[in-house]
Amino acid sequence: MMDVKQYLDRIGFDAPVERNLAGLTALHRAHLQAIPYENLDVQLGRRVTIERPAIYDKMVNRRRGGWCYEMNGLFGWALAELGFKVARATGAVMRIAGGDHMAGNHLVLRVDLPEGLYLADVGFGDGPIDPIRVVRGKFTSNGFDFALEEADPGWWRLTNHPYGGAPSFDFNLAPADEALLAAKCDWLQTQPDSVFVQNLVCQRFAGDGLVVLRGRILRHVGPNGIRAERVLADASDLRATLARAFDLDVPEARSLWPKICARHEEVMRARQTA
Repeated sequence: MMDVKQYLDRIGFDAPVERNLAGLTALHRAHLQAIPYENLDVQLGRRVTIERPAIYDKMVNRRRGGWCYEMNGLFGWALAELGFKVARATGAVMRIAGGDHMAGNHLVLRVDLPEGLYLADVGFGDGPIDPIRVVRGKFTSNGFDFALEEADPGWWRLTNHPYGGAPSFDFNLAPADEALLAAKCDWLQTQPDSVFVQNLVCQRFAGDGLVVLRGRILRHVGPNGIRAERVLADASDLRATLARAFDLDVPEARSLWPKICARHEEVMRARQTA
């Protein structure tokens, strides 16, 4: 079961909840500022699921973060319990390059508000901190520049800010195919060519920017680009960084250090020969 008060405590939200754009925006921002995007369980070889009880236990009771299926899974469940008209919908990161094969590799949320139709997405990692009105055009969120356009019939495309990870994702606002989401969730955490299997990723909103950890590289990113960057020194530095920057207490993450270093060297070699 969803304990709404526990969830609101988890995201540090103690104001009355308004079932309108102001209320959705406040919840969206609170969630993203409190709960980091992270794929530590995938890196550790622990199965990740789209099932809500497991997601709630992990992110609320055990105060962990998660990836899109978990972040938007929890947020959508909470919105429904709070009385919002919300539906799970299909996202497709980099559909612009991979076509419909990418459908279901991202979960998004459709929210119908008195002010109009909105996309809520707390699971992209470095996307908008605010819900997005589903209308064509450029917009700014927390100082970062984005754009929304109709990609082709039934699909919209969000273009990410220039300093983000994935350049874009598409979304279809019809009800999601839950079997497809489950299958893609399994694929992304088990296949050697999945970026989530290859790379440790943690991201969190902080002030007017983002803190991003990819492998050994820790970056502080603002609307005008990278503000600071450093290479993690060792396994102890990794654990301390997870705790300090992302509020994640995961001692077993130290065991990932050899894999992280090997991947770092592989990426550096590829850049030198490109």
